[in-house]
Amino acid sequence: MRQTLFTSFFVSILFLFAQEEQPTMSFEEYNPTSTLVVPENPVKRAKFSFVDIHSHQWNLTKEQIASLVDEMDELNMGAMVNLSGRGFDREAGDIGSPEYLAGMVRRVEGEAPNRIIVFTNVSFNDIDEEGWTENAVKELEEDVKAGARGLKIYKSLGLRYQDSEGNRIAIDDPRIDPVWAKCGELGIPVLIHAADPAPFWDPMDSDNERWLELKLRPGRKRGDDDPAPFEQIIAEQHNVFKKHPNTTFVNAHMGWMANDLDKAGEHLDTYPNVYFGIGAVIAEFGRQPRRANQFFEKYQDRILFGKDAYNKEEFYTYFRVLETEDEYFPYYKKYHAFWRMYGLGLSDEVLKKVYYKNACKIIPGLEESQFE
Repeated sequence: MRQTLFTSFFVSILFLFAQEEQPTMSFEEYNPTSTLVVPENPVKRAKFSFVDIHSHQWNLTKEQIASLVDEMDELNMGAMVNLSGRGFDREAGDIGSPEYLAGMVRRVEGEAPNRIIVFTNVSFNDIDEEGWTENAVKELEEDVKAGARGLKIYKSLGLRYQDSEGNRIAIDDPRIDPVWAKCGELGIPVLIHAADPAPFWDPMDSDNERWLELKLRPGRKRGDDDPAPFEQIIAEQHNVFKKHPNTTFVNAHMGWMANDLDKAGEHLDTYPNVYFGIGAVIAEFGRQPRRANQFFEKYQDRILFGKDAYNKEEFYTYFRVLETEDEYFPYYKKYHAFWRMYGLGLSDEVLKKVYYKNACKIIPGLEESQFE
């Protein structure tokens, strides 16, 4: 009996030591190298010249423009749309001045004609002031005369901007309607980013696919009162599309519908004046390659290539997802996509439309001959 008790005790001690010696790691650290052996076709240069409809460049000097164009040539990027045409005034905590935009246009057109396309921006800080609407429309017209070829609306409309009484300014605030209408009259597109991914509003638990991102960047977590429900903000954006059928809109990040392509298709069917930009949602296509291929085939005339934050190496994943039929390759940011990518293998006809033909239809001054 004593021997049995001693043996059990000894085994328990050994078990505890064995447990302590087992390596431990967090989910953030766990990122195993795949042992899968499959054909690999990494792509560092796009098959066709393309337009990046969604980029942000700040305070570009002549030297920076030259360096940027060299990288664009390496990627086969025919043109880049700089959505931050007004820059950012740190002192005011808001977009910069018309003079900043005019200077940006002069530099990029002087150094690299038709390679860096500038969009302007609108501030909503003083929307309560008398004459705000008229002044916003006037500045828009002046910016277009200075060389702006589109309008970019940041997600701060709907999320951050407040009126003088501290109320959130809705995306479909009627005081902004003349701005949307003027863009239609001027023939320039509006690229609009609304809200954030829907999981940012969901409970931060084991069912949330964005759990790791929210853990690493807790400031991105939102709730129904921070500052409003996701569904409400998105509905406001869609209401603008409905109210202004004569204005062309680019719904940035596919309006956070790339994970539900049936809903995305219904959106394009409902709003014929809307295009999708695919910036920052390529990982959603990469995990549903057959379904995504069908979607790109069906809506090939309504999809625009875009990357968002500029990083040369990150374009490689976009090219590989769109162009190849590779299997099970990694995304470049685990906290965006802990899953692996699969290539869609799009046809040349579809690729050309996504890469440049669709952009040439809506951006003034861009011609398909520039990319062929």
